[in-house]
Amino acid sequence: MEQLNNLKHFNIAQVLECGQVFRFNKDKHNDFILVAGNKKIKICQQADSIIIKNSTPEDISKVWKTYFDLDTNYEDITNILMNKDEHMSKIVQFGEGIRILRQDPWEMLISFIISQNKAIPHIKTCIENICLNYGTPIDSLTHAFPTVNQLMNVTDEQLRECKVGFRAGYIIDATKKVFNGEIDLENIKTMGINEARIELMKIKGVGPKIADCILLFAYNKMDVFPTDVWIKRMIEGLYFNGQDTKLDKIQKFAKEYFGELAGYAQQYLFFYGRENGMFKK
Repeated sequence: MEQLNNLKHFNIAQVLECGQVFRFNKDKHNDFILVAGNKKIKICQQADSIIIKNSTPEDISKVWKTYFDLDTNYEDITNILMNKDEHMSKIVQFGEGIRILRQDPWEMLISFIISQNKAIPHIKTCIENICLNYGTPIDSLTHAFPTVNQLMNVTDEQLRECKVGFRAGYIIDATKKVFNGEIDLENIKTMGINEARIELMKIKGVGPKIADCILLFAYNKMDVFPTDVWIKRMIEGLYFNGQDTKLDKIQKFAKEYFGELAGYAQQYLFFYGRENGMFKK
């Protein structure tokens, strides 16, 4: 058992429940069970400390501190965004414990392909089905996220049995393009936003919103602003007098208004909207 103390701007529930990660659950003690890559931990929070079970000091240092983005100064980030206007002041304060995780590009690519037009519980189920069927076992209950090689020979029918529906074809296309080198996930790290987005959109089923989610949560391109229908409506309500506004205008607004912190702003907005029932039809 390892403990990290004196953490500011870190709330494990907010971090995991703000729509950026899918491989977690709560146990009967309200501890979080989290899987990332081939690592599985149990984590709980007590005030400004987190207790991580099933880990080692080496993994804490080399894996989890980076994964949870603990070296980034969120004091400055939250202050800048809260000073934007009274709306953002309230929204950021509500989710001030959010941190943007540093996740694996391959896992994010497949996870967000699966995510389109699905509720989070269903996304989590689909991902777990794929992991259990094709990933390497971590323990008797949990498998790692499957590698490109492990998914390479999986058929459309087999993927549909994992409940992904029409997204099976997109997963197959992504797997083939990464496997044969047509898409180099490592090279995307060094690309600018527009070039990286275009590269990811070569994959079937990856549009601008999915690409931006991957760029934010896997590549930490913090100036992207993933915009789905709910974020669009929030921005319209807060900044466009509730008027229907074209997506490109919202993107332009976010880029100019939030600048290099647009990705952080999006997460605070998403968490506030979902937790306050603003995403209900």
